[in-house]
Amino acid sequence: MKTKKKALGRGLDAILQSPETDITSKDISGNYVVGAIANIMIEKIEANPFQPRDQFDDELIQELASSIKKQGIIQPITVRKMGYDKYQIISGERRLRAAKVAGLTEVPCYIRVANDEQMLEMALIENIHRKDLNAIEIAISYQRLLEECELTHEKLSDRISKNRSTITNYLRLLKLPPEAQLAIRDGKISMGHARALISVEDSEVQLSILRKAISRDLSVRQVEELVRNLHDKPQPTPTEKIELPAFFSESAVELREKYGAHVNISRNTKGKGQIVISFESDQDFSRILSLLDK
Repeated sequence: MKTKKKALGRGLDAILQSPETDITSKDISGNYVVGAIANIMIEKIEANPFQPRDQFDDELIQELASSIKKQGIIQPITVRKMGYDKYQIISGERRLRAAKVAGLTEVPCYIRVANDEQMLEMALIENIHRKDLNAIEIAISYQRLLEECELTHEKLSDRISKNRSTITNYLRLLKLPPEAQLAIRDGKISMGHARALISVEDSEVQLSILRKAISRDLSVRQVEELVRNLHDKPQPTPTEKIELPAFFSESAVELREKYGAHVNISRNTKGKGQIVISFESDQDFSRILSLLDK
């Protein structure tokens, strides 16, 4: 049975195919040529500015470094040639970091030609299928592809072989408050929790539910229930403003002058009401009480 080939986007499968050239392929000046697989000094490889991942698990890097010490790097790193003896990593940054920890000075690399759009696209394709790439990093990567590569949602969906609804759900995460985004990034809440929070319009309420979900270790269903109760809660009916007769306002003025304090008079439609006299301090309260006794 033939294995179904994984979709990589237009042109990407051709770019990422294993080269036919020999590991010792060099040009006449002794430098490795594009298309070769070669051992390249780590110090000559620059970081990828389009790397969608901004965090790497130190423990996993150490484990990979231990494996590299015993078995070497099985899968070569992919780089692009930037100039004379100068390369930039396209994919395999975790392997490169582990190689440094393992004490290697050079690593096996595929040498490719790629423009900036291809660099971003390839870095994203390599990383979005990893289990350790968090939802916020994926969302930021999608956003960069849309903005920096000027792709529509439809073209992005075609390039990365993801449904448009999936892309939209990730992009919506970037509308959450920074505290919520950090919680997703740090694994304190899942994408399911986040999708429930997105339906809450008030950011303060979002954060209140978020903190409750983290402190109480609430499940996605429990957070959804909190949000559902919030939406089902009846909204308070605005209080109808009642126009008071003129003598009420006149009386309020007289009382303010008599007690030297702010006086507010209110009443409902049935005639019941209240007179509120404000005071500024304990001494002011005693002064008003003495006037009331007169």
